[in-house]
Formats: sequence, C-alpha cells, structure tokens
Amino acid sequence: MPLLITLEALQTLDAIERRQSFAAAAQELHRVPSAVSYTINKLEEDLGVALFDRSRRKAELTPIGRLVLEQGRQILKASEELTTMVRQAADGWEIELRICIESVLRCEPIYELIKAFQKIQPKTEIRLSEEVLSGSWDALIDDRCDLVIGAEGMPPTSGFAMHTLGEVAFDFAVAAEHPLTQLPSPLPTSAIQDYPTVIVADSSQRLATRSLGLLDGRSRIYVPSIEQKIQAQCQGLGVGYLPRHRITQEVADGRLIPLTLDTPRAPVAISVAWQRNNTGKALRWFVEQLKQMEFNPELGDLAVKK
Repeated sequence: MPLLITLEALQTLDAIERRQSFAAAAQELHRVPSAVSYTINKLEEDLGVALFDRSRRKAELTPIGRLVLEQGRQILKASEELTTMVRQAADGWEIELRICIESVLRCEPIYELIKAFQKIQPKTEIRLSEEVLSGSWDALIDDRCDLVIGAEGMPPTSGFAMHTLGEVAFDFAVAAEHPLTQLPSPLPTSAIQDYPTVIVADSSQRLATRSLGLLDGRSRIYVPSIEQKIQAQCQGLGVGYLPRHRITQEVADGRLIPLTLDTPRAPVAISVAWQRNNTGKALRWFVEQLKQMEFNPELGDLAVKK
C-alpha cells in the first residue's frame, strides 16, 4: 500500500505554517509556488480532507490540518534523528555507550568524563549502571554494558582488555555507639560473632556470586549498594568492611568508628575492562581517558596520574 503522507508533503506543510504563505514556503524549499500548491492539493486529495480553509483571504489550517501538522512534525523530527544516527554509526560513533560502574567507586569522576565527552560527541547516548562484585564482569560478558569501571580481580573468561586503576583499601567500621568500640584492639574474630554483618549483594545474574570480607557464623543483612551499606552501618544495624575512601566524612563526623581486627582485609585491585573486539570510537575515547587516570587513595577517587 503506497504511503498517502510523504516526508516531502510534511516538510511542505511545515514550511507553509512557519512562513505563513505558500510563496514564502516555496522560496525556503527552493521550489516554485505551483509545485508547493500541487503537493498540498495532492495530499488533501489522497486523504480526502481539507487541510487549509481557503474561504478566507489568507489560507489557514483546518483542525484536521493542524493535527496532521503537529503529528507530522514529530515524524520529521524522528526522520532527522534517524538520519543523524545512521551517519553517526557509519562514522564509527556508537549510538549508545553503556558504562557500568562498580559500586565501590564514586560516580563523580565519571560525570566529569561524560561532560568532556559531550563536548566532542553529544549525539552518543550514555547509559550508566551500577554493579557489585561479579556483577561487573557478568554485565560485560552478558552484553549489558560496553565498559566496566572498577572491576575487581581478573576476568572469568578470555576476550577482555584491561587497564589497572589501583587498589582500594577497606576498613572495618561500626556505628559510634556500637558496643565493639568499648573493646581493646585489635579485635579477635570471636568478638564480633554476635553482631550482624551488612553485605552488599553480588549483582551477578549468570556468574557465580561472591561475597568479600565475610565472617562465618553470623547473621547477615543484604543491601543493594555500598551507599546503602554505609547508611545501614551508620544506623548500627550491623558491622562490616567499607571502602576507606567512601567513609571519610562519616568518620570525620563521628558517625562511624574504624576498628582494627586481628585479621585485616587486604586491599582489592580494581580495573577498567572492555570487550577486546569492540572498536567503537566512544569506547576508545573513554578508555584513553581512563588510561591516564588512577585510583588515588589519598583523594579517594579516580584522578589524573601525576
């Protein structure tokens, strides 16, 4: 079935309404006035409705003509966006770049990178997600993201490229009024057996889930992110290890108290990771920027290497 409403007809209708005359629209479209009139007349004939009220000195849109114009402008906009997307993809720029940030990291440095990226390629959409532990690798393997920032450990399968960012230190911390603060340090493992552990649940959907810093024999409270874990421990709901750089303010305010255990947790190495066969320009840009950065434990964030 042939289309009754063409893009050319919609462009003509749009130009007439904006320029307020057939002659001005013809000039904008680089066409003769008779061609503009013919396009509108044919559209009215094909649809079987009048788009303009010609009973007045100046042709005005009928209610149906206004409906066609308003809906047609959305079609024109979608057509323009599709054209831009096709040209963008042909030039090697992704339509969308999906970035997964491990929950252990703050998002602020990534926002700064996105802001810089938008200045050179605003048409690529950025989709951010947050994952925990194996969830980061799982998202990359399952094609739920293109780039992982803060992936812990080594990839579970081959085919990935990596760049090491540094190591994240963890402190065992409890609320200021917690009974453990009254005991001498270093605390033995037996001293904390009676208190619940707050755990960030591994977000993996396919890979085997992991948990770090657990002490067996205790009840557990599972939360979805590091931010929620910090809040839960500030409220005294439980105890556990927290990234040192994420609790500097809570420690300074006295809401959390770091305690020393007789078996401290080792720092965790974090990396940037991506599919080795992904050659998109947006991914390449972010990787190059991140290769110039490292995790700075003093600042508690990603920063440009000194």
